[in-house]
Amino acid sequence: MKAVFLHGLGQTAKDWQTVVENTSLSDVDCPNLFSLTTGDCTYSSILSGLEKLYENETEPFILCGLSLGGVLALDYTIRNRDMVASLVLVSAQYKVPTLLIDFQNLMFRMMPDKSFESMGLSKSNTIKLTHSMRSLDFSNKLCEIVCPVTIICGEDDKANLKASKQLKGLLPQSKLHIIPDGGHEINKSSPEAISSIINSL
Repeated sequence: MKAVFLHGLGQTAKDWQTVVENTSLSDVDCPNLFSLTTGDCTYSSILSGLEKLYENETEPFILCGLSLGGVLALDYTIRNRDMVASLVLVSAQYKVPTLLIDFQNLMFRMMPDKSFESMGLSKSNTIKLTHSMRSLDFSNKLCEIVCPVTIICGEDDKANLKASKQLKGLLPQSKLHIIPDGGHEINKSSPEAISSIINSL
């Protein structure tokens, strides 16, 4: 079965490499999310690019996303539920916290342009992208997800741990895995833990 991994903001597709190498998956795709749009880099343009990228798939696949990638994976599954055999959400929100986004954008504005070079996204596009996510809220659409859901979050990722526990309660078919001593980017800090969970799906 095909598996698709979606990276987070501040990451690239390569950040899934160690996770993928430690899984038993044979058909894996890790798209560069920021190359899926040719115009303004907004959340909706990336989602549209993602849907276009997989519009010709004929078999359901495993969809795994971290942070921004987790939000996209959740949204994609709601919109294309027949195409997702299993959903894996890592450090993800189902209702984007507006205050956190606004604070994050304030910090981005204060950072020098060169700080964004490794992200594959310019400073202006990073701010534009996060601002476009302010109103995202999938609370009333979670019931439309019918596939099995695996929720993964680092023990020390306080910003997302609460949302992960709430998601577990809102999705009766889900399982929650809390990674001890794990932070936000656990695909980089605890890749083997994620691989082990994915191998058990």
